[in-house]
Order: sequence, then structure tokens, then C-alpha cells
Amino acid sequence: MDPCYNHTSSQERMDFPLQLLVGSCLTILIVITLCGNIIVCLAVTLDRRLRSLTNCIIVSLAITDLLLGLLVLPFSAFYELAKEWPFGSTLCNIYTSLDVMLCTASILNLFMISLDRYFAVTTPLRYSQLVTPSRVGVGLVVIWTVSLMVSFLPIHLGWNTNGTAVQNTVPNCNRECTLEVNPVYGLVDALLTFYIPLVIMCITYYRIFKIAREQAKRINHTWCCSSNIHMPPTVREHKATVTLAVVMGAFIVCWFPYFTVFTYRGMWGDSRVKGTPMSIVLWLGYANSALNPILYGTLNRDFRVAYQHLLHCWRMGAPRSSGLPPPQKAHSSGRNCRQSQGRQEGKPLKLEMRNGKGILLTDGALKRILALANNICPIPKQC
Repeated sequence: MDPCYNHTSSQERMDFPLQLLVGSCLTILIVITLCGNIIVCLAVTLDRRLRSLTNCIIVSLAITDLLLGLLVLPFSAFYELAKEWPFGSTLCNIYTSLDVMLCTASILNLFMISLDRYFAVTTPLRYSQLVTPSRVGVGLVVIWTVSLMVSFLPIHLGWNTNGTAVQNTVPNCNRECTLEVNPVYGLVDALLTFYIPLVIMCITYYRIFKIAREQAKRINHTWCCSSNIHMPPTVREHKATVTLAVVMGAFIVCWFPYFTVFTYRGMWGDSRVKGTPMSIVLWLGYANSALNPILYGTLNRDFRVAYQHLLHCWRMGAPRSSGLPPPQKAHSSGRNCRQSQGRQEGKPLKLEMRNGKGILLTDGALKRILALANNICPIPKQC
């Protein structure tokens, strides 16, 4: 006789109305994740104006979140609703490894975006020398190498368990599929893939906002615009503040609870956090992959225009593969302002540096610095 016959799962099943509600919410989240990241990839592919080194990282982030939505989230949703894993231990460990790898790669891509924006704003004249295609390529290779090193390698060698056995391979009647965490793995993984990147991101975004606030005051005295489209420094500072606060706020809200619980599980035992609390922090982290296309795409002006053209082409039934038209209508209201600025575009301005020396920057360089801070995804060649 099967020893697991008539065995009840250690996790209580949901009532059908609650199961239907939770399933609908999870399905909507998965669909948003898939559609949003597909649109980001299409926008960069079809619009030649978006093909830049910065957007290579954006596409890497979108592909990572897209793979998470395709390979991980459907299994996570099924396991969340069924409260049991019927696919065997081998597939369970592959699924768990993919989950850790893709979530780690997503976080590290966000970290790389913050570094790219930091160099673009703090060293605008040397940006093209510091951020080169080869260095971006090396950065992406490092991201995926680290992601593999903290996922497939330790999970399949049993480094994450309290002992030498590989997780989920010991026969049991619960049919569970869980990521086991010991103190060393929990601490190293959390520090390497979240806490250290989080601290550096906070520092870089604070520096970006501080520089943008200083340059906004200088640009206000040099731009020649008509009063109906003039934006005072306080408004520009507020816009940069809101933009950076949304980026960091979403990242912290989505991932900080999960890694706090993850570290706690490693230090004080896996069995202490299970059930609904673990599900909430896990899916809160997954939600960041649905928010990324919005935060790193929709809040950027050029991405918004590309999205509008994509939707327009789909409605007309004739998508363009040779590139989307430039956003002329979106900027026609500022034509007179730009004409008056053109007379002063080449006039250099001397900025005071912390070391007492000065550098010469044109009005265009100053406007580019502020634009990089106001746009979530800076495109150096166009700002």
C-alpha cells in the first residue's frame, strides 16, 4: 500500500471563491508582466532612436522579466493555488533554480541601470569613454554569471541545505517544492544580490538628484523660453524628486520584505515562515517584474512616444519594421523656444567644481544633464 495514501497536505487548500479571486489576480499579474516586457523589446527593436547602450540594459532587463513570466510565474501560480507540487523533485529543483536566477538577474540589471545613469549625469563629457559597448557587454556577462552562481550551482550541489543532501530529493508525502536556506547561503545570497546593490543604488540616485537640482538652477538663468512654457527650478526639482522616488520606492517595497524574510529563514530556520506571509512577500517581489516596463519605459518620454506609435500601427494593421516616425507633434509647442535657444546653444558656461577648478559646458550639455535626471531611462545621444 502507498504510505502516502489518504495523506493530507501540510498546507490548507483555499476555498473555491478565494481560489478564484487569487487565481484571477495572479493571472492578471502574469499577463501584465508578459505584455509589458514584450512591448519594451518591440519598442527598442522597431524604433531606431531607442537603440543605445543604455537601452541595451533596458532590453536585458525586459528579457529577464519576460523569461520569469514565461518559465517561472505560471508554475508559481499553480503551486500557490494547488498547495502541492505534482511534477517531481527534478523539475522542482530546475524551477527553483530558474526562479532564483531570473530574480537575481532582474535585480542586478536594475543595479546596472543605476550605475549607467550615474555616469551619464556626473560625467557627461566623458560618458561615451566610460560606458562603451565592450564594458556594457562585460557587465551583462557578470550579471548572468553571478545569477548562475547563486542559483543552479548551490541548489544542485546542496550548498543551500542544512546538510549534504540536495533539496526536495528526500521522499515525503507533502509533495512540497521549496527553496531551502541555510545561514551561509541566506546571508551571502542576500548581501550579494540585494543589500549591497540596494545601498549603492541609494547613493547613486541621491547623487543624481543632487546634481540635477544644482543644474536646474543654473539652466533656469540661461534658457530663453516664453513664459507660457517656462518651468521654474522648483518644479524641475520636484519632477526629478518624484521620478527617483518612484524608482527606488518600487524597488524597495517589492524586494525588501522578501529578502528580509529570506535572511531570517536562513538564520533561524525554514519552518518559521510559511503559508500566507511567505506567499505575500514572494509575489510582491514578482510584481517588480511587472512594474519595470512601466517605471523604465512609460516614465521616459521617448519610450512613451514609441509605445504610442506601436499601438497606432497595431490598430491600423500595418506595423513598421524600418523604424518609427519621430515625435514631431509632441514637441511642436516648444518650437519657438528652441529657435530662441539656438542662438545661445554654443555659448559655454563655467561651472564651479568641488576641487576649485572649472569646466566649460554648453547649454546643450546642461540641458542633457537635467533631462537624464528627469527621464527614467536616459538616452545620451538624444537628451
